[in-house]
Amino acid sequence: MSREQRIAMLEKEGPYSLTEQCELLTINMTSLYYRPRGVSAGKLSILHRIDAIYTEFPYYGARRIAAILKREGYRIGRGTVSKYMAQMGLAAIYPKANTSRGNPEHKVYPYLLREITAQCPNHIWGTDITFIRMKGGFMYLVVYLDWFSRYIVSWELSDTLQEDFVICALERALQAATPKIVNSDQGSQYTSTRHVQTLSAASVAISMDGRGRALDNIFTERLWRTIKYEDIYIHDYQSPRELRQGAGAYIEHYNYRRPHQALGYKTPAEVYLSGAEPTGPDKLN
Repeated sequence: MSREQRIAMLEKEGPYSLTEQCELLTINMTSLYYRPRGVSAGKLSILHRIDAIYTEFPYYGARRIAAILKREGYRIGRGTVSKYMAQMGLAAIYPKANTSRGNPEHKVYPYLLREITAQCPNHIWGTDITFIRMKGGFMYLVVYLDWFSRYIVSWELSDTLQEDFVICALERALQAATPKIVNSDQGSQYTSTRHVQTLSAASVAISMDGRGRALDNIFTERLWRTIKYEDIYIHDYQSPRELRQGAGAYIEHYNYRRPHQALGYKTPAEVYLSGAEPTGPDKLN
């Protein structure tokens, strides 16, 4: 069980004090008041603003974002913006968002989806990682998304980009279903031995975006925009525990109650669980 999952188990009211609960769950009390190590309030403000600008204009690069920040009163240059975007995993959409960095020692798998579209639930899953802001910090969110139905099969949060939370989400997804293909970027989390072996053991074909193929994972990119505008930016979560609870509630809403135009105003769950072909104007093509 991850640290974030243990934090989510804490109860404000109950027979045990918060300190006692942390001891029982082996949680450091300081993690409840999380701020990324070495990130000042000023830098955090800039990171949050960069995230908001990028979410609205994913085709903006460091030069244009720096210009916007300067007009808003931030004293920052293009080089620093570029460095911060790299730390956040952001890049202008034309060279492909790059939240997870590659490891040159890991094998990169070919892109399998040329001339292929999702034909049914669990045909193709996409996975990606995004920066999620909180009031006093930030975390990273990974999802495994069914491309045919837009259904979020599994998700996980982490305060680092280490592979553990990605493997946790993958294992949970494979407990629910087995896709024919999983598509990702070439980040080290996805080329890692554990990720590859987990997929191979389940007889899942591995597909990886080519360099510069910005739109290969477009459904997941659209999902990030939806989650941030409809949940993250509205609620401005205070802590990892609050973020986990809020994100979980929103993802359940997204899957089961939110009508999707691309699915003929059905919910992702209705399409995913029934296997019915979407009839909306934006169906897969």
